[in-house]
Amino acid sequence: MCLFVRRWLTRRAADDDAMSLRRVNVAILVLLAVAFLIIVQRNLLNLNDFLRSENPDAVPGMILPFESEFSPELRPDLVRTGEKIPVVITAAEERLGAVVAAMNSVYQNSKANIVFNIVTMNDTVDHLKVWMTKTQLNNVKHKIIIFEPQLLNGKITKNPQKLDSVKPLTFARFYMPVFIPDAEKAIYLDDDIIVQGDIQELFDTSLKSGHAAAFSDDCDSASAKGIVRGAGNQNNYIGFLDFKKEAIKKLGMRANTCSFNPGVIVANLTEWKRQNITNQLEHWMELNAQEDLYSKTLAESITTPPLLIVFYKHHSSIDPMWHVRHLGATGAGNRYSPQFVKAAKLLHWNGHYKPWSRTSSFTEVWDKWYIQDPMRKFHPVRKHAGDK
Repeated sequence: MCLFVRRWLTRRAADDDAMSLRRVNVAILVLLAVAFLIIVQRNLLNLNDFLRSENPDAVPGMILPFESEFSPELRPDLVRTGEKIPVVITAAEERLGAVVAAMNSVYQNSKANIVFNIVTMNDTVDHLKVWMTKTQLNNVKHKIIIFEPQLLNGKITKNPQKLDSVKPLTFARFYMPVFIPDAEKAIYLDDDIIVQGDIQELFDTSLKSGHAAAFSDDCDSASAKGIVRGAGNQNNYIGFLDFKKEAIKKLGMRANTCSFNPGVIVANLTEWKRQNITNQLEHWMELNAQEDLYSKTLAESITTPPLLIVFYKHHSSIDPMWHVRHLGATGAGNRYSPQFVKAAKLLHWNGHYKPWSRTSSFTEVWDKWYIQDPMRKFHPVRKHAGDK
């Protein structure tokens, strides 16, 4: 009898162990199934965000910019290899011809592996896509990035008299690490430029240790003679910032410090992120919206002042010939000789007069790189009716 009971207990214990093992296995399977469902859900949410980005009428699910389009398959014989050169440039609908000419000049004057990151608004995407796919730009590597204006909430003035002059895309340069998070270095270009040199040379600009960006100083020898004087001192800090304001006084900056032009930037994005440059810029934007810190003599720029503060005596320099500017100023044709303009590596029509308008200087240089709009919406204005 005892032997029988002992055997029965042994079998019962074995059955219990087997049952426990089965329960453990079931529990593991359940956990794996739950993990799988979570992964699927996340992928579906990402897909939903992507599809939402393709629908201009969709309500944005987040205030950060996001990629909406990559360049199509490139012909194997036209693919450029080697180190990628990320170039960030903005594309406003009313200036779309400008960014096309700028990109064409960059691409045609280099054999480097250039990738354009085109920052634009939802209502410009379709027009931009046609221009990029129906012209000789269809072999250019690019991605289109939608800029969400909500990023600027609380960071720009609410003064209705000044609001019309605020263009959201002008702040895109502040968010380069957001647009291209994997890039360690990048170039930012304004749309009213033409590049005549190899962009690889600009990309290879050496930045000093601890510097997140390189700019071209307004006192450099190449462009200093083109500076517009009269509306304040536009080649130093006092021309951009109100030194009577307490927040500016506390910084201890010298008012006569030479300013720089942020229309061309070579950025060390690793250092930019380490120093939280974007957050610093946003802080000064918010403070200006509250306290009106910018100079009243300021000609146009609302992006330059926060950059001047954040990068005060803490930026590297760009070769002056890689940012010859003020071509959009009155009398630029008298300041620069045709020989000097031809020798410049990069030309910048900053100022009121743009090369796609009737009154600008050196429009023939810009015309060389302009590609006609396949949708026939953008038309450069010229003195003679026969000029297109």
